[in-house]
Amino acid sequence: MARGAAHVLVRISDQLNRVALAGAILAVLVMALAATYQVVARYVFDAPPIWTEELARRAMVWAGMLGASVAFHHRADPTLFPAMAALGGGLGRVLALIRFAGVAIFAYPVLYFSLFGPNFSLSRGFLGRNLGRTAEMLDVSMIWFTAAVPLAFLIITIHAIAGLAAAFAGDPVATAIEEPQEAV
Repeated sequence: MARGAAHVLVRISDQLNRVALAGAILAVLVMALAATYQVVARYVFDAPPIWTEELARRAMVWAGMLGASVAFHHRADPTLFPAMAALGGGLGRVLALIRFAGVAIFAYPVLYFSLFGPNFSLSRGFLGRNLGRTAEMLDVSMIWFTAAVPLAFLIITIHAIAGLAAAFAGDPVATAIEEPQEAV
């Protein structure tokens, strides 16, 4: 039963990782295209648009936050225990607990304050405050940009829960970096 639940959590984590990776790649492309367009418009047409710099900056935030979740999933983030995925048994479980505790200590306050402000007010939380704000050069609500922060932390939390479940189910291989598939 526990192994099956851990397997489901790991698969959910893997699918979220694929979506986050695609989002990070898309954000890098948007950033590069916006910067390229600004350079061409400035030096070729002598008429740089005002929105390209802000779009590139906002895309960089999305790329960084989603990229951080991908790095966490692949254990490419800075860690005290880089070989944790290969360890089994009691030590692997202890290290998985430590990694999860580190995520919880850092991610849960970010997630909480992204939603709630003083007196549990949704409108005074990080997302609520940005819902009514508009980007300076783009006529878009700031929530489309600021949502990257809690979304990335939520994805990282799900990765950590899946890793913890896999470690306690006795399946440390399930949380290891997937090896590239060989062509058949």
